[in-house]
Amino acid sequence: MYGYLLSALLITAILFIVVSTSRWKLHPFLALLLAAYGVGLFSGLPGSETVTAITDGFGGTLGAIGIVIAAGTIIGSLLEKSGSTKVIAELVIRGIGKARSALAMSLTGAIVSIPVFCDSGFVILSPLNRSLASETKQSLATFAVALSMGLYTTHVFIPPTPGPIAAAGTLEADIGSVILLGIAVTIPVIFVTYLFATYIGRQIYIDPDEPVTSDNSSGEGEDTTAEQPVSRAHQPAAVTALLPILVPMLLIALGSVAALPSAPLGEGWASTAIHFLGDPNTALILGVFLAFRTIHRDRRGPRVYGKWVGEGLKSAGTIILITGAGGAFGSVLRATEIGSFLGQLLAEWNIGIFLPFLIAAALKTAQGSSTVAIITSASIMLPLLPEAGMAGGLGPVLVTLAIGAGAMTVSHANDSYFWVVSQFSGMDVSQAYRLQTVGSAVAGVTGITMVFLLSLFLL
Repeated sequence: MYGYLLSALLITAILFIVVSTSRWKLHPFLALLLAAYGVGLFSGLPGSETVTAITDGFGGTLGAIGIVIAAGTIIGSLLEKSGSTKVIAELVIRGIGKARSALAMSLTGAIVSIPVFCDSGFVILSPLNRSLASETKQSLATFAVALSMGLYTTHVFIPPTPGPIAAAGTLEADIGSVILLGIAVTIPVIFVTYLFATYIGRQIYIDPDEPVTSDNSSGEGEDTTAEQPVSRAHQPAAVTALLPILVPMLLIALGSVAALPSAPLGEGWASTAIHFLGDPNTALILGVFLAFRTIHRDRRGPRVYGKWVGEGLKSAGTIILITGAGGAFGSVLRATEIGSFLGQLLAEWNIGIFLPFLIAAALKTAQGSSTVAIITSASIMLPLLPEAGMAGGLGPVLVTLAIGAGAMTVSHANDSYFWVVSQFSGMDVSQAYRLQTVGSAVAGVTGITMVFLLSLFLL
């Protein structure tokens, strides 16, 4: 009975977040913190443990991606001011065509997210996403969903992303097979979510030219003079414009390869250097200095190093706080028994390849982290593999992919990625649920459908 009460408490908390932010216009930062306190106290956690879970979740989330968000918004501000985003947008449109630019962003996200966490990838690519939406006169909703789902898909299906590689190790699944079959699952998921993005973008219009934050008021003494459009003579070359995006991604990718258990890059000084440079925090700080180079030498000066960086940090401040509050909410949920109750309940059902999917989906929905959902689900499924008839052959590989599909289902208010996508894309909470949450459900259901079809031939 207690587990069912916890599940009802989770549903109540989610409804509170949606209603308080959309109807009462309460700031998401406060709504998430209030929900975290409410879930902790009403679930029976002592007050001190509730506060500890909140502060640990808040600090842990910001420790993981706070600098990444700040550096990413600085890069975005500099790329926008230098005209780089327009240069890149024109390059992509010339190569792919305006009619398919959202699909190009989805495919770009899918490639990027294999070595890079989807939070970091969305932050880095968000300025380009906005610029393409503006250039093609489409709703930013279309591009946000396409990019978000492209990033999300490979994040849960294809190693060396930490979640899939950890699940493969726990379940003793062949990593090469996980990669190959993960690609086979990823392709239709990207295509279906792209179709969803184009459909929902026609229903919900988000202006790509609106600033990231809704607070446009000027502080005392602030220079409110609008920036003049960058002339073509002052725009950077395409390679220079791409370097602040490509170099951090390449470094992070190399860092992921260096961290593989087989140590393919060795264990000497070169590997140590790659580990350091490939850390997302270091890589994006280097990206900031590469972004400075996109500013034409005639325009460099205190305005660039002070005001433009400050504008990026102003946008980052709100996003970082909301993301941290989402981490606090997820931490409180993990401190309760909600996740374990849902996992144990579903484990009692004998439904084949859908069992790992449902366990992962329940854990993902309950506590927010896809990586935690993947790792926990793999641990739950390991002793169940023989009984489920999936202990041999490609069974562990398909279970790994089914868990990945469940770990996408669904992204909502307790997921830091939900807030990164919504805040960088100008969504209010109700729009974010219709775009990010429904989009992740479409992705997850498509993913498990593909895994089920593969199981008919491979098990």
